[in-house]
Amino acid sequence: QQRVAIARAIANSPSLLLLDEPLSNLDAKLRLDMRSEIKRLHEDLGTTIVYVTHDQVEAMTMGTRIVVMKDGLIQQVDTPQNLYDNPVNLFVAGFIGTPQMNFLNCVLEKQGNDVYVKFGADSLKLPAEKVTDAVLEYVGKEVVMGVRPECIHDEPMYLSSMPESVIETDVEVTELMGAEIYLYLVAEEQNMIARVSSRSKARAGDVIKVAIDMSRIHLFD
Repeated sequence: QQRVAIARAIANSPSLLLLDEPLSNLDAKLRLDMRSEIKRLHEDLGTTIVYVTHDQVEAMTMGTRIVVMKDGLIQQVDTPQNLYDNPVNLFVAGFIGTPQMNFLNCVLEKQGNDVYVKFGADSLKLPAEKVTDAVLEYVGKEVVMGVRPECIHDEPMYLSSMPESVIETDVEVTELMGAEIYLYLVAEEQNMIARVSSRSKARAGDVIKVAIDMSRIHLFD
């Protein structure tokens, strides 16, 4: 019925097509097929489509511009890639991306000309390009550091090349996804998820060191 309704709407050659969760009642495989089909139709017809969805994967894969809303208020309007790379607040950062971004409570510290993110007993150095005037205003204050799962690495090459961003973590759970592994970690009593290579030797119960790519972290007040 959903697909027939979409076809009937398209058949009228509208200048604007409004779709409200058109794939919500389909099974996972059919939803994947329909995502690509609607995207192809959009390119072929050239019709403007306003598409409402709660599924951020649908928004990221199909949208050319995304309006992220919360409680009826617009949080950010941007391209999918900019939403992912430069979220303006915690809600957008947590909503876009699977698994979602890790949020870690930290304190900013200044040591000489360098700024560090104090995370429990560990101090992680901020790259020079991240030390902006806005960041300097928060020195000595608590902030939230956002780290995407793919920016946490357990490979030896990263541990050796990023010595100033290495922390020790406990592995609670591992999930093998085929091409990658999700590591559910605890560090300084804070939870985080790392998305690492399927070649990772980490297992539940291990204590491992991971390196955080500080050039790709986000700081929120």
